[in-house]
Amino acid sequence: MSDQAASLPCMTENYAISQDQIDYYKEKGHILLRQVATAGEIEVYEPLISEWVRNLNNHDKPLEERDTYGKAFIQIGNLWTKHEDLSRFTLAKRFAKIAAELMGVDGVRIYHDQALFKEPGGGHTPWHQDQIYWPLDTSNTITMWMPLVPVSEEVGSMTFASGTHKLGYVNKLQISDESHKTLAQFIDGKGYEKITYGAMEAGDATFHSGWTMHSAPGNPTASMRKVMTVIYVADGTRVAEPDSKARSSDLATWFPGLKAGDFVSSPLNPIVYSRDIDK
Repeated sequence: MSDQAASLPCMTENYAISQDQIDYYKEKGHILLRQVATAGEIEVYEPLISEWVRNLNNHDKPLEERDTYGKAFIQIGNLWTKHEDLSRFTLAKRFAKIAAELMGVDGVRIYHDQALFKEPGGGHTPWHQDQIYWPLDTSNTITMWMPLVPVSEEVGSMTFASGTHKLGYVNKLQISDESHKTLAQFIDGKGYEKITYGAMEAGDATFHSGWTMHSAPGNPTASMRKVMTVIYVADGTRVAEPDSKARSSDLATWFPGLKAGDFVSSPLNPIVYSRDIDK
């Protein structure tokens, strides 16, 4: 480890969550937790993450010429593998322990991270379920969604359809205009409660299940909405047989060398929290 990386905040300190918060998450499929990362930690990591996003951004068309997915955000995955400075953030024990406690599992591994930067004037993120992309044989998955800059009420957090995580697979629609229309009709038709947490400070975080239906508004402001996400999966999970092109693609991208039936344990999926190790 370089001297610079060693000097970065390691974020191993415990973040206490209550049983009421765990129960809320299990019932709703999402939760907001304040100041999961401190202002000082964000001050260090935001410039590092932003620099790599700028360097790796492969959008070569202006917003108005992109499709709905392309307008939604700049999306860069597995930043933690690009530099050890970034791995200190993604592999932080504090974040991973929260994920494990909310899901009620003994340990978690990384599925992957993603920077999701919504540009000024960027479009909405259509309704979708994350886990339609993931070839996993478990429902014990969770995503941490953390803004690296203050997010105003005008932009807001994501909107979640409470309780939809209990449904599992609803359809195979990838993020698109079609998924937005179809799932919006489903949510409204079934009467699911929709919750958005509004303004968030840098370092606040939402956590949501891989099956929780969610969307996000566009960015009407002149500032970049900078968000870092980390996806966790329960340790001991096995790879499922891909049943779609999206899942076949994810298997090749995020689980190199693995096949259906193997434990999720490739070099890209390190264990980041274990209750046994933490004792």
